[in-house]
Amino acid sequence: MNILLVDDERSPLEYLTRTVEGVLKNATTHGFMKPSEALEFAKVNNVDIAFLDIEMGGMNGLQLAKSLKDINKKVNIIFTTGYSQYAADAFALHASGYLLKPISAEAIEEAIEYLYHPVDPYPKKRVHIQTFGNFEIYIDDRPLKFFRSKTKELLAYLVMRRGARCSNEEVISVIWNKKPDLKAIQNQYRHLVFDLTKTLKSVNADDILLKERNAMAVFPDKFSCDFYDFLSADAFAVNNYMGEFMAQYKWAEFTNTHLEQKI
Repeated sequence: MNILLVDDERSPLEYLTRTVEGVLKNATTHGFMKPSEALEFAKVNNVDIAFLDIEMGGMNGLQLAKSLKDINKKVNIIFTTGYSQYAADAFALHASGYLLKPISAEAIEEAIEYLYHPVDPYPKKRVHIQTFGNFEIYIDDRPLKFFRSKTKELLAYLVMRRGARCSNEEVISVIWNKKPDLKAIQNQYRHLVFDLTKTLKSVNADDILLKERNAMAVFPDKFSCDFYDFLSADAFAVNNYMGEFMAQYKWAEFTNTHLEQKI
């Protein structure tokens, strides 16, 4: 998600940038003190949301908004100003928000929630993992099918552990709820690891896995995940959490309780 921030005063621009980055952890921010430079940037880069001060030297925020919409009709405009008299003009431009300074994180969260043109918070990575509700993995927006339900459960557990190395014994004791030294279970586990690798490799996504002799993990930076975004206080993820986390797995109940306490 690309976010443009324009204010001709350095201190308000820096404050707004910090606040927006605190709300939208996945966003890439681009701040400008000169509207003309912001406009040049928008001509060669897609902008999802533009936070614009109104009273600026040269081109004001209303004029800049019109120019940005000429470039990209779906850019979301959020005005940031110390003056209330421009509200009618702002909303005539179909602005997504009109925020009066000083601007709080809560005001930004509310404006983001009601964008005129909703923005996909996960546009950059092929692999997206959903943990809220039931566990699912999507490759290029298509759900990945697993031949074995336990294979999917293995991946779910690794995702919940957020990149921590999980020993074979740990995974077996959680997924089967049995002693890990049982040879039959150990053999089933080896088949699961092979099946998981094969399934991910079939869609060129096996790079999300770390495999060692007696342990496995995922690389969290290789995919987007609502659970990870929630823990980073991302507004989209927090709003999307409805009290269920990997609902099909009993071992996920403790983590779900932890998430509920964070709201």
